[in-house]
Amino acid sequence: MSYGWPWASLIAQFKFQNQTGWARHFAILMKSAPFVADAIEHADALIPIPLSFKRLSERGFNQSLVLSQQLSAHKTQFHSLLRLRHTAAQSTLPRNERLTNVKDAFAVAPNEFAKLRGQRIMLIDDVMTSGATLNAAAEVLKQAGVVCVSALVFARTPA
Repeated sequence: MSYGWPWASLIAQFKFQNQTGWARHFAILMKSAPFVADAIEHADALIPIPLSFKRLSERGFNQSLVLSQQLSAHKTQFHSLLRLRHTAAQSTLPRNERLTNVKDAFAVAPNEFAKLRGQRIMLIDDVMTSGATLNAAAEVLKQAGVVCVSALVFARTPA
């Protein structure tokens, strides 16, 4: 979806007003997009983009994890990717600062390297602005030996 009306306000309700019931509806819409159901089927695991401890404690839940569980609960691996540090929200930054904002923000959990090696992983997030967060996460997964990283988001901001 394009991150505009009505999706922007519904996503805000989901993320910031703890209306997690939207995840089920968002997942249905995500799965109905061309090729998505097959891509989920062929992925070995879905990995939601982790939140920093600070952001998780503010919200009380990780919206990407909730989405991932609605897409495929049995394929969701939420302990594989770690958020090492708190970063400014990507949506608050100019495009040229987004890459440096998430640089070195992610790592693969030390006990997950062997499990991830050779896997096909799908990253899950609610909104993509520049793609910097997904790229930073994909980079550390590839360094850990993941053979294929794809991404699925509910909405994308205009380029």
